[in-house]
Amino acid sequence: MSVVALDVGGTHIKGAVVENGEPVETEQWHTRAERGPDAVLDTVLRCADELVARAVRRGAKPAAAGVVVPGLVDEASGTAVLAANLGWRELPVRRWVAEHLDLPVAFGHDVRAGGVAEARLGAGRGCADFVFVPVGTGIAAALMLGGRPFAGDRGFAGELGHLVVRPGGDRCACGNRGCLETLASASAIARRYALASGGPAVSAKDVRARAEAGERLAGRIWTEAVEALADGLAALTALLDPGRLVIGGGLAEAGEAFLPPLRTALAERLTFRPAPLLVTAELGHRAGSLGAALLAQDLLDGGGA
Repeated sequence: MSVVALDVGGTHIKGAVVENGEPVETEQWHTRAERGPDAVLDTVLRCADELVARAVRRGAKPAAAGVVVPGLVDEASGTAVLAANLGWRELPVRRWVAEHLDLPVAFGHDVRAGGVAEARLGAGRGCADFVFVPVGTGIAAALMLGGRPFAGDRGFAGELGHLVVRPGGDRCACGNRGCLETLASASAIARRYALASGGPAVSAKDVRARAEAGERLAGRIWTEAVEALADGLAALTALLDPGRLVIGGGLAEAGEAFLPPLRTALAERLTFRPAPLLVTAELGHRAGSLGAALLAQDLLDGGGA
C-alpha cells in the first residue's frame, strides 16, 4: 500500500511516494510564490497529480495523501489560516486536495510533521519529550510531548521564531521587533551581513565560511545568531524541560561551526540545571515530506492525522 506526500514550502515543494513506510519516489518543484496564492494552489495540485501518476506507474493508486504547510494552520478543519510565504489565508487546503485527487487527505503543519518523522525515524527515537527546531529561512519548533506533537489551543504552538529575544531590535515580518528570526535564521544572517558589510548579497553558508576564515564582521554576525538561538532554546528548556533538542535546517549542517558553540551558550544560560542533549536532526530536508506520509498512514490506520 502506498501514500503520496507533499511538503509545501515558500521556496520548494517536496514530494514523495511512500510504500510500506519507505520512500520509493521523490521529487522537488519550485513553489514560485510570487505568482500569487491561486497559482501556488494550482502548482500543489499538479504536483499531487504527478505523484499519484508515479504511484500508478509502480502498480497501484495510492490509498491516501498527506499535505503539510508552514505558518498558522488549523489541523482539525484542514485550513491554512495564514501561510504568509505562500500568500494563503483561510485556505481549505485539505478539502481542495481531497476533492482533486478523490483520496482521503491528512493535513498538518510542516514543522510538527517533521517532528513526528524525527520522533519515529530520526534523532528523536526513544525520547518521549523533545523539541525539533529547524533553523532555515525561518525558525519554528515542534513540541513533542509524550511522543506526540503539541499544537496548542488554536494550533499555533511552536512559533519559536517569534519569541522576542532582543526587545526593540530589527522589525520582523510578524510586525514585532527583536524576534529570534531576525537574528538567527539563515535569511537574517545573510541580510545582516550584507547590510553591515555594504557588499553584495551572500548566503548564511558564505557568512559561516568567512567567520571560520577569521573575518571579524562575519564572526560577529555568526556569534550573535548563535547567542540569540541559545536564548530562545534556554526559554524553551526552562518551560518544557525537554529530554532532547533536535536542531534541523540548513544551519545545523554547519556542524562544528554551529553545535559546539550553541551547546556552550545554552549551558551558560541554564545556570540552575543541566542543559538537555543537543543533537542534529537526522532526516534533513526530507523530514516534512516523510512526516506528511506518516500522517497519511495514520489516517488510514485509524489513528487520525
